[in-house]
Amino acid sequence: MGPRTEEAFLRGSAHLSPCTPGCGAANAPPRRVPAPPRPQPPRCPPQGPHARLSPGPHPRQVTRRAGAMVRQVLYRALVSTRWLAESVRAGKLGPGLRVLDASWYPPGTRDARREYLERHVPGASFFDMEECRDRASPYEMMLPSEAGFADYVGRLGIGNDTHVVVYDGDDLGSFYAPRVWWMFRVFGHRTVSVLNGGFRNWLKEGHPVTSEPSRPEPAVFKATLDRSLLKTYEQVLENLESKRFQLVDSRAQGRYLGTEPEPDAVGLDSGHIRGSLNMPFMDFLTEDGLEKSPEMIRAMFEAKKVDLAKPLIATCRKGVTACHIALAAYLLGKPDVAVYDGSWFEWFHRAPPETRVSQSKDGKA
Repeated sequence: MGPRTEEAFLRGSAHLSPCTPGCGAANAPPRRVPAPPRPQPPRCPPQGPHARLSPGPHPRQVTRRAGAMVRQVLYRALVSTRWLAESVRAGKLGPGLRVLDASWYPPGTRDARREYLERHVPGASFFDMEECRDRASPYEMMLPSEAGFADYVGRLGIGNDTHVVVYDGDDLGSFYAPRVWWMFRVFGHRTVSVLNGGFRNWLKEGHPVTSEPSRPEPAVFKATLDRSLLKTYEQVLENLESKRFQLVDSRAQGRYLGTEPEPDAVGLDSGHIRGSLNMPFMDFLTEDGLEKSPEMIRAMFEAKKVDLAKPLIATCRKGVTACHIALAAYLLGKPDVAVYDGSWFEWFHRAPPETRVSQSKDGKA
């Protein structure tokens, strides 16, 4: 990403850190450089993302410094329709900025590709969820391989320096877009954002649309899987005993409890993984389809007694709406929420019966 693109991108951030390029602090007069500290004996650096810090500054100082570092490296997870409309109008879409329509609907309802061909954000490409997944897996919507993802997004004109903006056309305002946002992040790409309010609000506000498909020039994308953002069946099973991670399910309450059926599912009962909490993803959105404020989101986590200072795994039915939990936590400065990719669909078919909880009439999950 070039300096101009990055500067424009950071200006679009509503949560721009005071220490981020483009802010007033960057133009502040230089401070007097203090004398160097006395030499200290060398210490081994902490190993791993959750390693204990070596002796040194007071823990409160460490916490403040760590928080400042996180704010500096986090890219803006949401961009507004106004920001994107201005970027489209200014002709900024290209290798440095790509827009993706990631709409997907259950079979027999709406046709996402047909709707894209009828109207979409000018310059947007269609991201086909059915194509960009592991088709050999018996489970739903599992991640593709590194090579598969790199090849697919490369054909959409996306390189490692591209800022990607994702939206979908769901009536809720956002449904599948956070899944694609997470997919880019899990494959090592940080400059990715969700269009706040989605295509629903784009249309509502009268921004331009087109039926002309985009034909971006292919780019080279190198994907590197970040395993810290992905959890497997074996890891979640082990966590039932170790309880190292909090587990949060994003499905509607009835499906989580087992009192309502899983939609369009044959041989899949509803219920949840033992020990998981329930935070329906729809609750993170306002009636207008916008992401709720950080203050409201924080209160939601607190009400469920989810500690954002501790490790967290998000799950759902097939690893899609779980990404709304990852996005919500990210907006609060927690970028390390992992998603159980197989989620309830895999768990139901593989896990021991005693690990499946349901309040259904027959008592089975």
